[in-house]
Amino acid sequence: MTADAPGALDLDKLFAARLHAVRVRPYLATALFALHPVESRQVPTMAVDRHWRCYVSPAFVARTPVEDLAGVWVHEVSHLLRDHHGRSDRVARERGLTGAGERLRMNIAADCEINDDAFGEGLIRPAGAVGPDTLGLPEGQLMEDYLRCFRLGQHTGDLAWLDCGSGADGLDREWDLGPDGAHGLSAQERDAVRFRVAQGITARPGTAPRGWRRWAEEAFHPPQPWRDLLGAAVRSAASAGGAGEDYTYGRPARRSAAVPGAVLPSLRRRPPRVCVIIDTSGSVSDTELGSALLEVTAISRAVGGRRDLVTVMSCDAAARVAHPLCRAEGIALTGGGGTDLRTGFTKALRARPAPDVVVVLTDGQTPWPTTRPPCRTVVGLFPRRAATRPWHENDPDYVPDAPPEWARVVTIGE
Repeated sequence: MTADAPGALDLDKLFAARLHAVRVRPYLATALFALHPVESRQVPTMAVDRHWRCYVSPAFVARTPVEDLAGVWVHEVSHLLRDHHGRSDRVARERGLTGAGERLRMNIAADCEINDDAFGEGLIRPAGAVGPDTLGLPEGQLMEDYLRCFRLGQHTGDLAWLDCGSGADGLDREWDLGPDGAHGLSAQERDAVRFRVAQGITARPGTAPRGWRRWAEEAFHPPQPWRDLLGAAVRSAASAGGAGEDYTYGRPARRSAAVPGAVLPSLRRRPPRVCVIIDTSGSVSDTELGSALLEVTAISRAVGGRRDLVTVMSCDAAARVAHPLCRAEGIALTGGGGTDLRTGFTKALRARPAPDVVVVLTDGQTPWPTTRPPCRTVVGLFPRRAATRPWHENDPDYVPDAPPEWARVVTIGE
């Protein structure tokens, strides 16, 4: 079918919209030009698959202004750059989410992650675009966070039409050409596109919204399975009984009615406080220290993003100053001598208010406290091969103690 035939896809208009998107979002140019359009009358608007094909409704292109189409181009390619299909698959496995309804919920959550700061500055927000404000949710969250905040119901009833394709929620569609279809990108080509876009954003960070800067940082340091385990361990410790709980007279306990004349406090949960102890001894490499700072950022997300509740302390043979977390890259990690993390535990537990969770990032070449701390402990352990274990000048058979049984241990990098 030619472009002049009735109902044909107007490629000139579609490509003009893409060019406009490139002009206002130049850091996305590599990705936008890598996306191959496929005419389809089965999609309501525009949709993508995981192989970087964009399925386009001719009727939608015909009725939509070029400036609005540019916003849709950016929106759809954002699903692919942020790997929403792969992340949706992982969330579905981890949380036991099945069925088209849950995938629609993932699509909505992914749209909220993209649309909170995608538009403006030359890019028009398309009509009907779903953002956090649509559902009364806070901005700046990830898809996985938004999924916990809403369910399909009356307030989402008018979103049943939404379908950004398998590239947004991981569920294959009948119109998908599949991995063997024409014009799809290989896994290596997709990774190359993401890397080029991330390079463009980090080279000029002031021109990209916060969500894209966060994505670019994680593109260079992609999440690993052990990072998920570390985050889960911190969340588990922070939500355990006794963590983040305290008595308050702000709301009297219900049992006060049984004790006339007495006002009893009630037990209320508060956000948990986390102290991160980073091993800065000479046996820890600069690369591992850099990784530790990345984990500090991940830990702050694991407890809800409240950076004011996270403190960071460097420790070798002596504990250093505990810094409140503002930006992980602004923390000075000093040390370089021997290792005795017992001093770090002592200083952390003497802090006021006391932490609910202590997270230790270390290579394990240290003595450990002989008694269990009064709070939960998570150990992120940098792995060591037997050949690289340090020797002791007075004991050639020296083997460091393993982390204590009362600590939740996650091996970093495996």
